[in-house]
Amino acid sequence: MHSPTVQASTIIDASAVDYLIVFLYFAVVLGIGILARRRISDSLDFFLSGRSLPAWVTGLAFISANLGAVEIMGMSANGAQFGIPTVHYFWIGAIPAMLFLGIVMMPFYYGSKVRSVPEFMYRRFGTGAHLVNAISFAVAQLLIAGINLFLLASIVHALLGWSLWVALIVAAAVVLSYITLGGLSAAIYNEVLQFFVIVAALLPLTLIGLHRVGGWDGLKEGITKAADANPDKVAAASDQLNSWPGSALTAFSSDFLSVVGIVFGLGFVLSFGYWTTNFVEVQRAMASNSISAARKTPIIGSFPKMFVPFITILPGMIAAVLVHEIAQVKAGEKVPGGSSGEGVTYNDSLLYLMRDVLPNGLLGVAIVGLLAAFMAGMAANVSAFNTVFSYDLWQRYVVKDRDDSYYLAVGRIATVAAVVIAIFTAALASNYTNIMNYLQTLFGFFNAPLFATFIVGMFWKRMTPTAGWMGLVSGTLAAVVVGIASEDALGSLSQGWISISGQGASFVAAGAAFVVDVVVSVAVSAVTRPKPVEELRGLVYSETPREDLVDPDEKSHPWYQRTLPLAGVALVLVIILNIIF
Repeated sequence: MHSPTVQASTIIDASAVDYLIVFLYFAVVLGIGILARRRISDSLDFFLSGRSLPAWVTGLAFISANLGAVEIMGMSANGAQFGIPTVHYFWIGAIPAMLFLGIVMMPFYYGSKVRSVPEFMYRRFGTGAHLVNAISFAVAQLLIAGINLFLLASIVHALLGWSLWVALIVAAAVVLSYITLGGLSAAIYNEVLQFFVIVAALLPLTLIGLHRVGGWDGLKEGITKAADANPDKVAAASDQLNSWPGSALTAFSSDFLSVVGIVFGLGFVLSFGYWTTNFVEVQRAMASNSISAARKTPIIGSFPKMFVPFITILPGMIAAVLVHEIAQVKAGEKVPGGSSGEGVTYNDSLLYLMRDVLPNGLLGVAIVGLLAAFMAGMAANVSAFNTVFSYDLWQRYVVKDRDDSYYLAVGRIATVAAVVIAIFTAALASNYTNIMNYLQTLFGFFNAPLFATFIVGMFWKRMTPTAGWMGLVSGTLAAVVVGIASEDALGSLSQGWISISGQGASFVAAGAAFVVDVVVSVAVSAVTRPKPVEELRGLVYSETPREDLVDPDEKSHPWYQRTLPLAGVALVLVIILNIIF
């Protein structure tokens, strides 16, 4: 076992075996990139894997692309700080939206043969909404890639003691290598590998940590003692050990408002905005080899997704009881050290738990699991950015009508540029003690208004192109205003005019964005001209024949290979989990 004393220059005291495991993993990752390069003959291969991948591959990649900073460090930080209510990000804030994406929205994306989500916006609303969506999405990916890169570098810093800037550059170089070589195929095949590596890393950590703390009863007892000892600093044990009403997470004093915030702000606006319109996720399904595979991609992904809390949130809760430094942070104390070197934060929960409970060998596997998670997340951000930049911005507005090899080259240059910019946006992420606060704020700004525009435009044929871009802009501005006015949603930029703190602020900002977007869209549509009905086939539900939305061959498949029965099983399972907890 490792000494709980923090090293002078490193958090984790790794052995030669651990370093060997890390080295072999990097070699495999780069090897996949080199092999994937052989399959790239045109831009469709680079950006969308030639639409050739089976559903099980894209389904695992779909969930692995999300197993980056959000899932691993962010959710373990949430687990340490808030406890069980964090499961809402999965069972309320993910699964229903993933099922909706597979059943309702993927047929439109895949059937229209668009290469990106912004391109779908172009066909439905024209230039204005397309340009707003493409730019906001590109900016969001650069910011979120910075989060993944910052956490990836923090692992290198914790392991080797390198300065954070050196670690950032080294970590960026590895991700850049395999994405530039193999494009989306390299990203997706690495994501499938990374999914299994992440599970192999976090499952032993959870089981050993749970054993060390005395099982589930011991964990509850430890959380209760900490809450009773620091009632002014720590949420009540009952709030941390029950998923509802979730006031530990939202920071709302009213149980009713907390439930409304979770169901509407997180479960509807933020969740559906993220999972149904975020091209990072949708791109994996677009790489499928049929419309049936595309629809099943998020549904297949929903099964592992609903069990991920047990290997992400639970370790954070264990760290808050077992790890002295995290317990001190939770009690409101400032503790020197941490992955950034500027003090221990909730983001360090997993690193310190690994240090305290894992033997050599298993420690190497756990380090590789974290590296895999952050590389999967960053690669997903970068591969989505290079597609949108190349197709939706450069080809459409800057340099038109060039041969395919030109846009393939632009995509590779955009990849390099994205990684370089992410090195600098990583500095923003380092300002947050809980990375989820920052991440949810970004989702409220960029995803919530986009979902409002999408959902109204997809089900209301009267919505006009002018309403499309005006709704997007006004919804985004509404979210930014709420974010700035809230106590700490934007860190030092927040003014604190509205008494909402933590992640509850992002739920309110997302709700404001959605409502303002819908109101503006309806009002503007009333006084502007809609597109001709004949141009809306494949873009609006009422104008699209049913045969365009389903795979006729799916009826002959067994039930477990069909979209609707699979989605039904997933929905029943997630309802059962909500009842149990």
